[in-house]
Amino acid sequence: HHIRHHHTRGSALKMNAPDRFELFVLPEGAKKVSYSKDTNIPNAGTFIIEREDHTLGNPIRMQLHKDPDVLFAGYKVPHPLEHCIHIKIQTRPTTNPVDVLKHSVDELISELSTVERSVKSEQERMESIQGSGSYL
Repeated sequence: HHIRHHHTRGSALKMNAPDRFELFVLPEGAKKVSYSKDTNIPNAGTFIIEREDHTLGNPIRMQLHKDPDVLFAGYKVPHPLEHCIHIKIQTRPTTNPVDVLKHSVDELISELSTVERSVKSEQERMESIQGSGSYL
């Protein structure tokens, strides 16, 4: 009972899908990050980060939520065919969205470096136990 019609449907989907490089290669002249200040809400603005998706948006949002100076932080992928994320941030008057985003990204990089170091040391430990077998 094999159904064969899915093959043509898959081909049609592939025709509409963007080339892989479009998902991560920045077009010539495009800025990776742009910022626009919110004119209605104090200490708020929106960042547009090109060629990124939930893989970056969600960890940044979670990191921003840890900052006591951040009153609101959220992100969205506006449309599946637009390869960017919008991050909206509102802060206390003592700081601003640009500074808290920079700080959150620095903290995230630091945390990821710590995770990377512990994974590598665990991998080395397992390799020394197992001899030559690769762990990861």
